[in-house]
Amino acid sequence: MCDNGRLDNERLENGSPIRAALKGALAISPLTLAVVPWGILAGSFAIDAGLTPLQSQAMSALVFAGAAQLVALGMIKAGIGLASILITTLLITSRHLLYGMAMRPQVSPLPLKWRLTLGFLLTDELFAIANLGKQRSLDPWFAFGGGFSFYLGWNLATAMGITLGHKIENLDALGLDFAIAATFIAIVVPAVKRPSILVCVLVAMVASVVCALMELQAGLLIASLTGMACGQLYAKLSGEPWRQA
Repeated sequence: MCDNGRLDNERLENGSPIRAALKGALAISPLTLAVVPWGILAGSFAIDAGLTPLQSQAMSALVFAGAAQLVALGMIKAGIGLASILITTLLITSRHLLYGMAMRPQVSPLPLKWRLTLGFLLTDELFAIANLGKQRSLDPWFAFGGGFSFYLGWNLATAMGITLGHKIENLDALGLDFAIAATFIAIVVPAVKRPSILVCVLVAMVASVVCALMELQAGLLIASLTGMACGQLYAKLSGEPWRQA
């Protein structure tokens, strides 16, 4: 009850829930626009993989994980078995466990309905705007506004791909998949504010390339853990003070 009362007081200080949600939607809007080509490609690719329009849209509505969807669709098209698809998508989305651990101090005081809602809406993009660190509290309406607007943007882009994808010849040759890299660059670059974070990013980048060349399915997880370990090691060896950006 005390936690809920504290959260209510914080929301009153920060403005109405609608205003907080709009701020969240505005904060994530550049990333929402950047992901539109990615969503169009995912919708078109789902139809190309043999899914019906309803199944294709349901995949975006229920799975809501761009990278995992594209990889899973490629495996479906290649006729790979369900077990391999599940294991691969689990490895790809395992980074969300790290996001959840990082945001736990902010999210744990929230009621269960908020934790479940924000857990479903949690993406790389939402983490980028909502992870405020231990020194600041999380406004759930701000996070909801950002996450839900991004969810709508992704599903609308997917619907565009489903509807228009077959009408555009050689859609996969237009370079829309670059939106994936562009989105993650937009997320990562603003976060590089300390030398240890730069070390983490560079090591993870090199490790991901090496894992891709070696065709390791767990490459994303390996690169992430290696980058974080090296960044943490650098911070300890260099005596870099921990501080909030």
